Amino acid sequence: MAISQAMCTSFKVELMTATHNFTTSTGNAFKIALIKATPTGDYGAATTNYSNLTGASDETSGTGYTAGGVALTNVTPTSSSTTAFTDFSNDPTWSSASFSADGALIYNTSSSNRAVCVLTFSGTKTVTSGSFVIQFPAANATDALIRIA
Repeated sequence: MAISQAMCTSFKVELMTATHNFTTSTGNAFKIALIKATPTGDYGAATTNYSNLTGASDETSGTGYTAGGVALTNVTPTSSSTTAFTDFSNDPTWSSASFSADGALIYNTSSSNRAVCVLTFSGTKTVTSGSFVIQFPAANATDALIRIA
C-alpha cells in the first residue's frame, strides 16, 4: 500500500480543540513509531491514531526496535513572521538495530495515541547491526517538521 508525507487531518481539527500541547515542560508526551517495509495499509492525511498502524500489523519489528517506537522531547512552539512552528529536540535513534522501515508516525501518547503526522522515507530504509536515525529538519518557519503558515 502507500505512505504519504502529511500532517494528519484529524490533528488539524484537534489543534482547534486543544487536544495537543507541545510545550516543553507541561506539554503532552509524543512518540514516533516506524512503519514496516511494504505495509498493508495506507498512511497519510487520513491516519487518525497509532492504532491504525498496530491494527494493520504494519509497525516495524526487529532487533533494537520496541513496539510503540521512541519518545520525543518537545520544543515549545514559537513563530517567525506569520508562521508558527514546533519541533522535537532529539533525532529519534534506534541503536544496535536490524530492521527495515518505509516511514514513521508521530503520535500523542497523552491524548489516546492521536496521530500528528506521517513521514515517508520514499522507499525502504534498512539497518543491519547499526544505528537507525531519523534526522529532523531545522526548527524554523521554512523547514520545521510541524508548522502552520
